[in-house]
Amino acid sequence: MTSPVTTTVRDTASVPVVVGVLGGGRMGAGIAHAFLIAGARVHVVERDAEAAAQARGRVEAALTRSAARGTRLPDADALTTSVDTGAFAEAGLVVEAVPEDRALKLGALARIEGAVRDDAVVASNTSSISIDALAGAMRRPQRFLGLHFFNPVPASALVEVVTGADTAPEVVTRATRWVEAIGKAAVVVRDAPGFASSRLGVALGLEAIRMLEEGVASAQDIDTAMERGYRHPMGPLRTTDIVGLDVRLGIAEELERAFGARFTPPALLRDLVAQGHLGRKTGRGFYEWSE
Repeated sequence: MTSPVTTTVRDTASVPVVVGVLGGGRMGAGIAHAFLIAGARVHVVERDAEAAAQARGRVEAALTRSAARGTRLPDADALTTSVDTGAFAEAGLVVEAVPEDRALKLGALARIEGAVRDDAVVASNTSSISIDALAGAMRRPQRFLGLHFFNPVPASALVEVVTGADTAPEVVTRATRWVEAIGKAAVVVRDAPGFASSRLGVALGLEAIRMLEEGVASAQDIDTAMERGYRHPMGPLRTTDIVGLDVRLGIAEELERAFGARFTPPALLRDLVAQGHLGRKTGRGFYEWSE
């Protein structure tokens, strides 16, 4: 890694010795960071060498920021990045963290299941796609569940542990313990469209977008109303910018299929996504952003 390292003082017995992450984007890198800080060895697998190098850069940047806040870093060889899912062979947990597309996730999960040992736990970081729908194509659905991390992972305090119809109770218990070991609160929810957080968060976000579209108030004033009036740490439009407008649109479309018109995405959201204005990651969404 690029910065001086020391051995972490976390209890490594509380997380799997080896954790795999398939997908090293913003979410995957954040998940890798969380388990590295907790004492695991982490293998991140990406689609090609360039993406793997970028994933390493994201994780190392997050570790550097953690070191600046006084967190002890893992050993230099604790993180590996590659393009080969064979790196997951010894993992006790592998988290799929590819974009929110059902077909893409099904393919990713098949690759993971073909590489891991029989007793490994496989988790999807999906924020809205049915765990049971994903599990239907798996050979060991009892070892599969959802671990819905929030963006940005290092700063977030919550992980949803989403149980499928076939998820073994002991897998839920272990996953909950792992979430707590990386310093996050775990809430256990059964598989349902949007789970708990996405369903509620998207409902609020879509209504805020409709209000902006109708000219009810400015983006800043809508957000301030929720921050100051209801003590939300961040308003729904700024939150949408951080999550990504494309991500919110995908979740809304998934929920619209399940629940109908109340989750129909506003035209403003579709237009901004079509224009490539996806929020903080592109520099513009409902706000202008600069790193």
